[in-house]
Amino acid sequence: MSTEDRPPAPRSLAEALRARGDAALGALLRSRPDLITPVPTDLTQLATRAGTRASVVRALERLDRFTLQTAEALAVAAEPATYDELLGLTAGDDADPAVVAALPHALDILREQALVWGGDDRLRLVRTARELLAPSPQHPSPTGLGPTVQEATAGMSLGRIQEIVTTAGLSSTHDSVSAVTALTGLFTDRARMAALLADAPADSLDVLERLVWGPPYGQVTPDPAARLRWLLDRGLLLPTAPGTVVLPREVALHLRRGLAHRTPEPVPPVVEAVAVRRPQVVDSTAAGQAYTALATVEELLKDWDEGGPAVLRAGGLSVRDLKRTAVALDVPEPVAAFWVELAYAAGLIASDGEADERYAATPAYDEWLEAPAAERWSRLATAWLAATRTAGLVGGRDAKDRTLSALGPGLDRSAAPEVRHRVLALLAGLPEGAAPDAESVLARLRWERPLRGAQREDDPRSRLARWALSEAELLGVTGRGALSAHGRALLGAAAAVRHPEAEGSGPGDSGPGDKLPVHHHRPVPVVPLSPAEQAVASAAAARLLTPQLPEPLDHVLLQADLTAVAPGPLRRPLADMLGVLADVESKGGATVYRFTPGSVRRALDAGQAASDLHAFLTAHSRTPVPQPLAYLIDDVARRHGHLRVGAASAYVRCDDDAVLNEILADKRAAGLGLRRLAPTVLAAQADPAGLLEGLRSMGFAPAAESAEGDVLITRALAHRTPPRTAPEPVPDGPPVPDDVLLTAALRAIRAGDLASTTPRKPGTAPEVNGELPRTGSAETLATMQAAVLTGEALWIGYVNAEGTASQRVIAPIRVEGGFVTAYDHTADEVRTYPLHRITGVAELADDAG
Repeated sequence: MSTEDRPPAPRSLAEALRARGDAALGALLRSRPDLITPVPTDLTQLATRAGTRASVVRALERLDRFTLQTAEALAVAAEPATYDELLGLTAGDDADPAVVAALPHALDILREQALVWGGDDRLRLVRTARELLAPSPQHPSPTGLGPTVQEATAGMSLGRIQEIVTTAGLSSTHDSVSAVTALTGLFTDRARMAALLADAPADSLDVLERLVWGPPYGQVTPDPAARLRWLLDRGLLLPTAPGTVVLPREVALHLRRGLAHRTPEPVPPVVEAVAVRRPQVVDSTAAGQAYTALATVEELLKDWDEGGPAVLRAGGLSVRDLKRTAVALDVPEPVAAFWVELAYAAGLIASDGEADERYAATPAYDEWLEAPAAERWSRLATAWLAATRTAGLVGGRDAKDRTLSALGPGLDRSAAPEVRHRVLALLAGLPEGAAPDAESVLARLRWERPLRGAQREDDPRSRLARWALSEAELLGVTGRGALSAHGRALLGAAAAVRHPEAEGSGPGDSGPGDKLPVHHHRPVPVVPLSPAEQAVASAAAARLLTPQLPEPLDHVLLQADLTAVAPGPLRRPLADMLGVLADVESKGGATVYRFTPGSVRRALDAGQAASDLHAFLTAHSRTPVPQPLAYLIDDVARRHGHLRVGAASAYVRCDDDAVLNEILADKRAAGLGLRRLAPTVLAAQADPAGLLEGLRSMGFAPAAESAEGDVLITRALAHRTPPRTAPEPVPDGPPVPDDVLLTAALRAIRAGDLASTTPRKPGTAPEVNGELPRTGSAETLATMQAAVLTGEALWIGYVNAEGTASQRVIAPIRVEGGFVTAYDHTADEVRTYPLHRITGVAELADDAG
């Protein structure tokens, strides 16, 4: 392209944005959604907003390490800088091939996010970004560089500058500007600088070596040593304050061989695998842990079934209640906090809102219990992925030094969902069955989102990542450290190809000491899914998990010591009944239940008869019912009635007709509308729930039964909250705009920009860019009517009913009744505007398009 055909270089960020197409502008608004909240009126306002401190800080915090290093290098370069100058600062004199290959992409990211604008011959960093990244005594740069010669000598006398220039072997000048320019030219000339430093004393070079990579400031006495005096006389060290000297940026860059950073990092760290196991082993281990997760949550909710712990005045669980819950679940307190928070995030527990406020299961818990095991797990895992509440913070202190409690305020971390997705995505990028080295995962995350300034090993994202790895294992998303098949599906990566090296040729696994770097695998690009996509992924995960879960058993082994052994997970009706009839004594691969007088009485209080208990044990035991257990049941049952209530609107049946006679004779039964249908059956007008409550108030212990005659196991004292919704995650800034919003926003911005940049006739429009035209009502009406006759377009200011002002270019068609009907060029349609809402009108230049 010839010089004449080349488009003119943009003079501002607004002009650079104006030259972009809709796709490029859309990419900017997606990467920086804060720029679209609210929608800018035009591209000038968009550029202004893109340069605000808060927006620039947010954008810089989302850059990877090398892209941030590129921005930091631009901040220490002259403005504007050329691409070759930037390449020299990032790749050095040796032109590191990795940096040479990565720099164009990093520069493209900075341009896309409107942090850099201009062509390769005139690269400019947005002013706010330069202010944030440029070195200063108050805010040292990660580059370790100091001020330039020009900046460091700003307050120096002309005589002192001339002394430095002369001692450095340069010709004296008549003014400080030319002297500083000459000294800068010397320090940036590699050959002359090498010759100057060749004559330096060795101990003077040692001083430079200590300062070269930063910090560039040092302390000196009023009478510096000879090695310092040699450097000060030649300007290789310059005074900045009494007793303080600095290494000029040009000198440091020469000593660094042109590098702005000591260690450029153009390539992300590799996530290494410490062991590779067969995918079948990983999936079965994860499935076992998933089943344990379901059992733990069920046990937690059963423990709180009659009303859980009280809610603290400030919200959350007390330390004592968390300890008690940990003991009940037989887990450490941090793990108990995780399960409590998980159940809360899934909407299974909430506060009941009563005067004596307590935590309890929600009605959604009963629905959750009825779902298949795999679906129940996918609901928990989905809630965990999206939750911003972070259980790992429990027990810590907030900004006001208050203890953070489980279910209490202050646990939300908006970055948590993104970190969890990213950690699992890195695991998904490894071969199937590969367990990653945790430190390599953290190193990768720190590269992708580095902290500006000093790097900390225990930064917030690293803590979130460590918790994500441990919680994924607890929940069964991973197994033995590797991502499971149902974990990949949950993440939306179910279509990932199975890697042959992950299969293994034998039953053994590689040992934990074998570090296996995986250089040939890139992470599966997984981002948080939309609600509809997540529902599909969760269903796919449940389908993959279903065959991995153990098949529930329908039997137990009764023993003579009044115990029953469940050799595996039990079917729900059996588990529910056994949980009422006996107490859990120990858990593990096999669960041991113990029968006691209290547990048997509990079953009878729930409405069971002794004959029912004998029949239940006989039907579900692979061993004969021991005589001591039969005697225990009969002995406890002697003091209990034998009533059953059904849903025949409703009925009561009992083998003992004397008991039914007693009920009919009781005056308290009058409201139940009872009448005898048979010697052993009474019919009632009350519903089954009301009949149960009425008979219990009379001192009886009835049990509900299904239409088939099976006993319904319920807890008479079960406490539920009113319907509650799960807590909403706290968003991490404005949401990324969807396609509909993005299209509308781009159209509005383009329209407003057209209105604000259309040429106006001289003297008819305000000179201040963005200011609305102002004319009187009579002039506005006359100009509108004239434009109808001539067919000319006009520039107007308009304020809508909500008070929002905008600029528009219109071609009036008709003016009548206080309204103007016109073709609106900015909206690309015919519209009608009230004249009283038009602030003013201006004629467009004759050559306006």
